[in-house]
Amino acid sequence: MSVLFTKLNYCWRWCGTAFGFALFGAGCVLLPLITIPVLYLLPGSTGKRQRRAKLTVHFAFRAYINILKYLGVLEYQVTGVSHLNRPGTLILANHPSLIDVIFLIAFTRHADCIVKSALLTNIFTRWPILTAGYIANDSPEGVINAAKESLDKGNNLIIFPEGTRTTPGQPLALQRGAANIATRINKDITPVIITCSPTTLTKKDKWYQVPKSKIMFTIKVNKQLSVAEYSKLKPSIGARKLTEFLGQYYNEELRSL
Repeated sequence: MSVLFTKLNYCWRWCGTAFGFALFGAGCVLLPLITIPVLYLLPGSTGKRQRRAKLTVHFAFRAYINILKYLGVLEYQVTGVSHLNRPGTLILANHPSLIDVIFLIAFTRHADCIVKSALLTNIFTRWPILTAGYIANDSPEGVINAAKESLDKGNNLIIFPEGTRTTPGQPLALQRGAANIATRINKDITPVIITCSPTTLTKKDKWYQVPKSKIMFTIKVNKQLSVAEYSKLKPSIGARKLTEFLGQYYNEELRSL
């Protein structure tokens, strides 16, 4: 009986995962078609439209992860979520899974993020990105200026300092981009530690490679980290030293869990 139940549970979660990916794809097409005209018809400045668009994505992603939860595909636990919603927060998180950004935006109001500039050439992603005012990574200097402007407006900027998803079983290897932003604009960091057990949707995983047991996401939001001592240094040195510190910090946090 237990073997049969295990097989049925796996089949149910596989179907739920397939439905989840289909739902996300449909949402990427339909949500902009429905909401963008409404956002532009409502009165207000470009800034107000962008804030409305960010809130729309926030609520859509919250609904999405709850649908996955109710389908039995995954569970999640979030602690310290209030730290994500102080206006003008710079959020840095590790990146174990494809859907980390969905979780973070789902729990962060007025979330901003840095996206690949190539997405602006995609007919399905161009208008949502422009409407929400997400930051395209056209140039390092442009990203820094856009990040400061976004944070000054009270948005909460999400960055994955690894630049790509973590390789399971390997220590985190951070790039300097996030530290460069933090030190150049002298903005303290709100660190987020994400774990996913069992691992899923890594760079090597296909969507249909569903784990044998239900996925558990744990999202832990820690207290702010000051960058003042690094901001006083020469920019290249400050960014390098902060990157080294953050690498040690995240790896120690993950080992302690």
